[in-house]
Amino acid sequence: MPAKSDQISGLLNIDKPKGITSHDVVNRLRKVARQRKVGHAGTLDPMATGVLLVCLGQATRLIEYLVTGRKQYRATIRFGIATNTLDADGEVMAEKDPSDLSEARLRPLLPRFMGEIEQIPPIFSALKKRGKPLYKLARAGQTVEVEPRRVTIDSLVWIAWQPPDLTLDISCSSGTYIRSLARDLGQAAGTGAHLAELTRTASGMWSLSEAVPLDIIERDAAKGSSAWLNYLYPPDRAVDHLPRVILDQGSSERIKHGQHVQISSDLPAESRGGELIRAYTPGGDFLAILTPVEANDKLWRPKKVFHTSI
Repeated sequence: MPAKSDQISGLLNIDKPKGITSHDVVNRLRKVARQRKVGHAGTLDPMATGVLLVCLGQATRLIEYLVTGRKQYRATIRFGIATNTLDADGEVMAEKDPSDLSEARLRPLLPRFMGEIEQIPPIFSALKKRGKPLYKLARAGQTVEVEPRRVTIDSLVWIAWQPPDLTLDISCSSGTYIRSLARDLGQAAGTGAHLAELTRTASGMWSLSEAVPLDIIERDAAKGSSAWLNYLYPPDRAVDHLPRVILDQGSSERIKHGQHVQISSDLPAESRGGELIRAYTPGGDFLAILTPVEANDKLWRPKKVFHTSI
């Protein structure tokens, strides 16, 4: 494996294939990059495809800024069958003939699930209770009460009704479970339902149209080619929503050593009173994320410092 200073750092927008876990994607990219410091932002279930952001090297320290973005999905919900996992991979728990469902009956149900709503996450999920993932408790046969969570669904766009399948385009907050939405729509329709197909089409600013299939990355790496690095974005793309400031040499050195600096004339107006800015060296290298020293908008201290050649 490369030495720490030689580790590859950056972000990959992967089009996750169906049938493997998000962790499987990470493990396969560890082999490609020949380093262990790899992580993903925002889990996709094995049956789901689409945008999975994977961070390498120093970019793993920026995952927290990637997971909170708005998410967009194309989902196919199948009415008439309810499963224990709320998706097509689960055991059938109940069946009811959905033949009398129609577009006229289903369309009026959608507004109930718009805006800020309470949603009960699936029992088969990675959320933790008493320090253990819910799915492990469920597989052990334990009965667990799952607390509802506040989520926001910005839009539910009707794409197609091909009985018993309804396809929707969904825009929602981070933390929204589309499996739970499928369950709740099925209950509202009176037939039960489960999530038959799911593709994440966007995560924050990252879209499916720009995502690269995992097998293309692996194919390039298997040839001994470095061409896969052309798909790698620099780490600071994870925080390019934050105001940007270029430090002088002295301030860069102070930040590198964990000291606070004074920034006034070069500070972007939109960052005044804000919580975070991203700082660069005089040569344009991404150096740090800075946070204000208490309420002083001129004194800033490092929150995260990244390796540079300064």
